Amino acid sequence: MTNLPNPQPVLELIEAFRHSKTMFTAVSMGVFDALHDGPASAAELAARLGANADAMGRLLDGCAALGLVRKDAGVYANDAVAETYLYTGSALSMRGYVRYSDEALYPMWGHLEDAVREGTHRWTQSFGLAGPIFSAFFRTDDAMRDFLMGMHGFGMLTSPELVSAFDLGRFRRLVDLGGATGHLAIAACERYAELHAVVFDLPRATALAREQVAKSRACERIDVVGGDFFEDELPAADLYYVGRILHDWTEGKIERLLGRIVGRLPEGGALLIGEKLLEEDGVGPLAANMQSLNMLIVTEGRERSLGEYAGLLRRAGFQAVEGRRTGAALDAILAVKGGIAG
Repeated sequence: MTNLPNPQPVLELIEAFRHSKTMFTAVSMGVFDALHDGPASAAELAARLGANADAMGRLLDGCAALGLVRKDAGVYANDAVAETYLYTGSALSMRGYVRYSDEALYPMWGHLEDAVREGTHRWTQSFGLAGPIFSAFFRTDDAMRDFLMGMHGFGMLTSPELVSAFDLGRFRRLVDLGGATGHLAIAACERYAELHAVVFDLPRATALAREQVAKSRACERIDVVGGDFFEDELPAADLYYVGRILHDWTEGKIERLLGRIVGRLPEGGALLIGEKLLEEDGVGPLAANMQSLNMLIVTEGRERSLGEYAGLLRRAGFQAVEGRRTGAALDAILAVKGGIAG
């Protein structure tokens, strides 16, 4: 029994779903929002949130062990990480995406084996949905707002890194396709004083985008336009951006969208892409591999390496393609129509 490999990786993976479900449950029950109002005991929170006092204590102790709350003499308070990323009112809140992970992704990941055997998403098996989960699951404005604000929290962390990965100072008009709350356009215009931007997304998302853009010191240089980037004419630009978009689709749909973009770009214009980049052999970084499995379950798409994206981009008509690791949750690719990349 000597020289056995360390079992810790296996043991940690056995418990991993317990960690995430503990956080999901605390968010769903409103624990972090309640603690934002002030420290409280387990009994006080249980009475306020309609729960069993002993069970609430166990949940709170679990959150404390995970580093999400602090416990002092039986009284709990949000730690800084929960106050910043899990409290609904925070500008960087990821609560909406946490709830989406709990209510949509968690059930679908339970069918990963079927997805691997069949090579298809799990919308119908999990929820009886015939159409894309994005349109069916977010059928109410409140559900869409909750999700988009969760993604806004991610975007506030990743977008500044994306717009600084390359020098974009030579561009004058950026259009963010599927721009959601406008976090990328905001980060770009706040970094580059001569840049004007358009957030282009489905009409039902534009009100929230205008709300968030209005908070930016660069708001006078950012417009919000409703439209479908697969169907409607794209606003003119010398720089387009797509973030967490290409990984949703089949190669056929990606080629269609890239063709529309390159057809609108002037010579020397470019496309900036934000996605998780796999290594060329497909193994790592771990987050990219996990996201690729997530795309299998949720969409028609997958994660790709820089080489795979470069092939798609060059076939679409881009000449220069360069990728850079940002250290954030998304990496950056710049593809230029003629000329050189970065």
